[in-house]
Amino acid sequence: MDSDDEMAAVMIEDSDDYEDFYDDAGDGEDDSDTDGVVIDYDGFVDPDSDDSDDLSSSHHYHHRSQNYTILNEDDIRQCQEDSITQISTVLSISRVAAGMLLHQYNWSVSKVNDEWFADEENVRKTVGLLENGTPLPDVEELPCGICFENYHHDRMRAAACGHPFCVTCWQGYIGTAIHDGPGCLMLRCPDPSCGAAVGHDMVNKLASNDDKEKYNRYFLRSFVEDNRKTKKWCPAPGCEYAVDYVAGSGIFDVSCRCSYSFCWNCVEEAHRPVDCGTVSKWIMKNSAESENMNWILANSKPCPKCKRPIEKNQGCMHITCTPPCKFEFCWLCLGAWSEHGERTGGFYACNRYEAAKQDGVYDEAEKRREMAKNSIERYMHYYERWATNQSSRQRAVDNLHQMQTVHLEKLSDTQCQPESQLKFIIEAWQQIVECRRVLKWTYAYGYYLDEQEQAKKQFFEYLQGEAESGLERLHQCAEKEFQGYLNSEGPSKDFNDFRTKLAGLTR
Repeated sequence: MDSDDEMAAVMIEDSDDYEDFYDDAGDGEDDSDTDGVVIDYDGFVDPDSDDSDDLSSSHHYHHRSQNYTILNEDDIRQCQEDSITQISTVLSISRVAAGMLLHQYNWSVSKVNDEWFADEENVRKTVGLLENGTPLPDVEELPCGICFENYHHDRMRAAACGHPFCVTCWQGYIGTAIHDGPGCLMLRCPDPSCGAAVGHDMVNKLASNDDKEKYNRYFLRSFVEDNRKTKKWCPAPGCEYAVDYVAGSGIFDVSCRCSYSFCWNCVEEAHRPVDCGTVSKWIMKNSAESENMNWILANSKPCPKCKRPIEKNQGCMHITCTPPCKFEFCWLCLGAWSEHGERTGGFYACNRYEAAKQDGVYDEAEKRREMAKNSIERYMHYYERWATNQSSRQRAVDNLHQMQTVHLEKLSDTQCQPESQLKFIIEAWQQIVECRRVLKWTYAYGYYLDEQEQAKKQFFEYLQGEAESGLERLHQCAEKEFQGYLNSEGPSKDFNDFRTKLAGLTR
């Protein structure tokens, strides 16, 4: 697995930090100068951070390598307008035409330039841009090409091709296209034989206010959705931020302003240092029907007659299948119950089964059942710890938010210290959130470790245990010991000792 070295490096770093704290905790020195240090998203310390950072913002993180930018709607619109301006200026075409060109080539300015200067005629044909537009005929009345009614010249409209249609038919045509979805951005003349593009300007003139709003929304979102190599929406439910990513940087973790962290590569939640392939397999396994089949295999047996799986829920070995089968058989040997009695061991044992087992008759079936049972037990071991760390992380996120919005101000009043001197508590909770995430994914990683590589597995489990032990100390200190200082009636004499301990645990 490609992430083996990174996994080991991260876990070794964590375990070294916890050991360093216990080496230094008893020296009595004041480590309060770490107050100005901000823990970055990846759990590393940025010693050059600014003390004036706003603690009320739960999404404030520093990155060792800023390889992406978070964009809100105004940022997206500005980037889109800049691209349109650039193409319009370089190619000496209208902004509407520039927008259609960019949409056709996935908003890549360089691609538009390359294609245009390589073969302008082909590009125009592909997009539907006519070099010389055709105006409406200068007559008083014109027939509509859709409803075939004659209308006054003022009631007729046409794209650059000059094919006339009445305003009512245009509005219906455009409205239907917009209701059908983002495909309306590539709208062409209603004439079946014509490929002339219907531009943004014409839509704004003819569409209803609701349709114009939808069209403009599609147009704005296309800047992100059609440019998937460098831009993606944050996958968090309800989030409207987009990410502009620097391709080729090698670091896929992204932390959105909404506080959700995800992997750019697979768009699952952030899972570094576990690779995307392992995460994909783990998620699929958690939702796969194969686990249900394994449970059925491990905890039930097929009726010898109708083959339906049966779960044994009482002590007696005498099993009666459900109607309409109603076959009675022995749970142990699956033989007909009519052939059983005291000579075969009675209701709670079966000599025939034990004898047959010694002869090897049932070895294969029992082996399969035992393997299924072991597989489920092994999976549950890793899944339970994965899920537990996930729920602990979510509680830590909630505690971090509560700390920033409620507890920090109260602690400042109780301990008579400015909030800027209490940043070490926020940093500790940020560290807990990040470490819970890393520790959670170590269990998915451990599940897929090769059982034959015992040395590697033992070393991994040692590092995992050290990391878990250190994290529990940090979590307990930030959660339980903190409460004593939060609820005290006045300043605590040993608060600086608490500061030193907690800051040490976050290193």
